[in-house]
Amino acid sequence: MSKTILVTGAAGFIGANLCLELLKSEESYKIVGLDNMNDYYDVSIKEFRLEEIKKQAEKSNSEWFFIKGNIADKVLINSVFEQYKFDIVVNLAAQAGVRYSIENPDVYIESNLIGFYNILEACRNYPVEHLVYASSSSVYGSNKKVPYSTDDKVDNPVSLYAATKKSNELLAHAYSKLYNIPSTGLRFFTVYGPAGRPDMAYFGFTNKLLNGETIKIFNFGNCKRDFTFVDDIVKGVKLVMFKAPEKKNGEDGLPIPPYKVYNIGNSSPENLLDFVDILQQELIRADVLPKDYDFEAHKELVPMQPGDVPVTYADTSALEKDFGFKPSTPLREGLRKFAEWYKSYYEK
Repeated sequence: MSKTILVTGAAGFIGANLCLELLKSEESYKIVGLDNMNDYYDVSIKEFRLEEIKKQAEKSNSEWFFIKGNIADKVLINSVFEQYKFDIVVNLAAQAGVRYSIENPDVYIESNLIGFYNILEACRNYPVEHLVYASSSSVYGSNKKVPYSTDDKVDNPVSLYAATKKSNELLAHAYSKLYNIPSTGLRFFTVYGPAGRPDMAYFGFTNKLLNGETIKIFNFGNCKRDFTFVDDIVKGVKLVMFKAPEKKNGEDGLPIPPYKVYNIGNSSPENLLDFVDILQQELIRADVLPKDYDFEAHKELVPMQPGDVPVTYADTSALEKDFGFKPSTPLREGLRKFAEWYKSYYEK
């Protein structure tokens, strides 16, 4: 049976890559992408991603529809669900970014709480086989134990962004329990790659270095991040979305919530200074920066920022056990693909 799939945040980094991957599949799906195309970062990158999806759709077995709209618009969401009768919903629409959540809290409440609530209500009123939604490694907050396991307590968020993502998990759990909606939350760890988000370190650093500006390396370079290549993230999402948690009843005859949460991360945290070193080598190799570029003159070590954590490190054993999959793209390989994309994109 052909599935009808909703991908919210379809012009976003992960959303666009997921849509491309689904359109490349031998299977024939009906894929509806929804995105509000906001200007949190350069909209032309979102337009570029949509153009790539459109090109892929022209030679695909699947159908592609794009709707410009906001998940916080309840009337719109209900009408889209009513029209398409989705089998699978992948909610990747969210206001991202930890630092931005300190300056602009309103947009996080609108998108990540009201928007997600609208998606849950629509899944209740127009029943779906599976709701998959983006959570984040930021829910682990100031946890000291590493690697982070989905069995760990996550009640110490250090940013509003993290708190909204934790709220998504709690809301999804409640709806799973009350309405027997199979749902899976995916905690993504520092996603990077070609056509990524310009607010992420690797992209922002590249822009700044190219403009001769100084890059700030937080916590004096003593941060570690579990960088996860976007293709690995998409592979994980695709495996999970077609295998919903099983519906079953407990001893009391009531439904046990068909609810799961997984980490998707590379499980190999990289020191930020090493990361910057590999990035600069790959930018030179791709001819984005000249061979004699003076990196030391453009680097500044600064203290930790509010909302940041010193380390992220994913325990992916649950993902491996249930799906036989573990992200494994080496950082150099991923940054090489980014540097090559950057060169081709900005030299058009």
